[in-house]
Amino acid sequence: MFLGHLAVGLAAKPLVPRLSLAVLLIAAQLADLLWPIFVAAGLETVRIDPGNTAVTPLDFVSYPYSHSLLFLVVWGIAMGWLWRSMTGDRRVFAVLAALVVSHWLLDFVTHRPDMPLYPGGPKLGLGLWNSIPGTMIVELVMYGAGIWIYARATKPRDRIGRWAFVALAGFLVLVYIGNLAGSPPPSVTALWIAALIGAPILTLWAWWADTHRTAIRN
Repeated sequence: MFLGHLAVGLAAKPLVPRLSLAVLLIAAQLADLLWPIFVAAGLETVRIDPGNTAVTPLDFVSYPYSHSLLFLVVWGIAMGWLWRSMTGDRRVFAVLAALVVSHWLLDFVTHRPDMPLYPGGPKLGLGLWNSIPGTMIVELVMYGAGIWIYARATKPRDRIGRWAFVALAGFLVLVYIGNLAGSPPPSVTALWIAALIGAPILTLWAWWADTHRTAIRN
């Protein structure tokens, strides 16, 4: 899942309006941000296997530290505590921890049974990725809802706040469609390099757009 993770990050904005959208998206995607680092370090393993599911050519052989439920609880507590200590807002802890753990729940729905409960433990998954139409409907509906919630919770302070966000929202959809329609990555190395390059750019883009928007107080 890609757009679905972004959707929950966008939808969390009204809960912690003073927190940057970039931080919310990092929390929702933390597993996928840690994963290429662990793959590059040899701690986790992925194999390029076209046809593994209808949606992705990747076989996630082992990713217990970035994607197991146990470790996502640990990462969520750590991230929530860090931002709670910096902001003094107790709600920040709960929201960020929940966003980090939500990654496992959403991947459980989409992945085949490869989502570990804990390192060396059972692997689960409902396999929505076996259906491209089903996956697209779920993700696009979630993403649309997330965009709507975020847009209602904030307002642009200037043209950058309006158009940087619109451009980001549209670009992410294009990335999603490109990943579905594109060819498998040429190598595992190319895969994690692309992930390490792309993630900071999108995070900075989200931060930039969000700094030009103001939270609407209800």
